[in-house]
Amino acid sequence: MSATFSLATKLFRSCSSTTRARLSTYHSGPVLSSAWSPSRHYSAAADASSKTTSGEENAPPPAEKAGEADTDGKLKAKDEEIADLTSRLRYAQADFVNLQKISAREKEQTSLYAITNFARDLITTVDVLSLALKSVPQSAVNASSSDPSGGQPHLKQLYEGVEMTQRQLLQTLSKYGVTPFDPTGEKFDPNMHEALYEAPVPGKESGSVIECSKLGYKIKDRTLRAAQVGVARGA
Repeated sequence: MSATFSLATKLFRSCSSTTRARLSTYHSGPVLSSAWSPSRHYSAAADASSKTTSGEENAPPPAEKAGEADTDGKLKAKDEEIADLTSRLRYAQADFVNLQKISAREKEQTSLYAITNFARDLITTVDVLSLALKSVPQSAVNASSSDPSGGQPHLKQLYEGVEMTQRQLLQTLSKYGVTPFDPTGEKFDPNMHEALYEAPVPGKESGSVIECSKLGYKIKDRTLRAAQVGVARGA
């Protein structure tokens, strides 16, 4: 062993000063910490790289985010459009129901008052028959009935025939809702009466009907023809 040490000493002495300085530095340098190891360093770096890669994989790309925002906007627009169309549909349904009611009412009114113009023309015939009956004095009718051998034997029959015609015509009109009315003594109503004159009449209230020159007529609840009347005037 002494021989080996002696050989090593000789070799060391024969080395250059630079080599001896390097060897001395190598042996006297700091000892690496036992806590650090290449494998552990590699594992920590791999874990950090794995976390970064995982985060990047989980995050959605910008194009996908833009697509989702665009889809949400389209859905919101469609919801608003559906709400608007639903509101319009409800209004249209309400208008249709109202139109049906109006049409049914107009149809009913048309059926009730379909003969209005015809009845208005027919009551003129009734007026003519009334004038014909009024033109014959009641005394002449009575005389004809008491003395058939007189100069006017057929007057009573004619009078009765005209009277029956008028009565039958009024009954036919009444069958269809056309009825006459005489407003004598009632309060004047411009919707149902036509004033021909005004006259002060003692004991009569001002604005009351004192005479009916021509009968008025109604069809159902409407005035078919206003009655022509005279009205009392206050003093």
